[in-house]
Amino acid sequence: MSIKRSTFRCRAAIKPAAAVLAIVAAAAFAANAAAAEKAQSFHADYYVSYLGLTIAKSSFESTISDRSFKLGGSLSSAGLAELFDDTKGTTSASGSFSRGVARPDAFAANYTTGRKAKKIAISFADGTVTKTVNLPPPKPRGEDWIAVGENQLRGVADPLSATLVRADSLDKVCGRTLKVFDGELRADLSLAHAERGPVSIGGYEGDAVVCEGRFIPVAGYRKGHKSIEYLKNRSKIRITFAPLGTTGVYAPIRATVGTRIGTITISARGMKQIN
Repeated sequence: MSIKRSTFRCRAAIKPAAAVLAIVAAAAFAANAAAAEKAQSFHADYYVSYLGLTIAKSSFESTISDRSFKLGGSLSSAGLAELFDDTKGTTSASGSFSRGVARPDAFAANYTTGRKAKKIAISFADGTVTKTVNLPPPKPRGEDWIAVGENQLRGVADPLSATLVRADSLDKVCGRTLKVFDGELRADLSLAHAERGPVSIGGYEGDAVVCEGRFIPVAGYRKGHKSIEYLKNRSKIRITFAPLGTTGVYAPIRATVGTRIGTITISARGMKQIN
């Protein structure tokens, strides 16, 4: 198979998995910042790889306080993928905390692939989606399209805000379900405990926990979509979390997502406080 053909197949498989990857990518820097008692800012860099080759990179900055949060980042294709798929974009989210749960007010994503541009904007109120803007507008849907209902847009968050997770201990990190809406796809990511053990990575040495993720599509997709069905029924999703000191906040240090054409790995390469 040629590199170019493999790149296009990889892009097609990644698109339905975007919600999963966004959750994982944002979780590390967001959790790191959430430990702050007063507003503090952080910077983190991430790489996405496929078959051992880097296909995308991203950078995020976050400002978090006890009552509010503001997240922003950029994403671009990288490595050999950059030769055939020139994708660049930015994303942001802001909101407040209520009883330890992140409640977004607004989410936005703007990106271009070649000459095609896309914009997504979501407004929230008390955990409920109040407005969604997709530009250009989605094409007319067929009878096999599973539409998103109003009741499915309650108690949800965008892919960035959904990652602001806190836990009382390492053993309680995995027992949760992230409810996500990305402007079109409504999906849940259920995390279950898999194993626990010592790790040494990126300056951290100590115990970590591995969560097995279960992707559950809710609405906003075409019934029978092969990549969605694969993520739902066959994909192996594993996320490794490590504690950040004694803050009660845990961050992913590695994640893998199985797709129809192979496993995609996402990892943080650097994370630092900038004020």
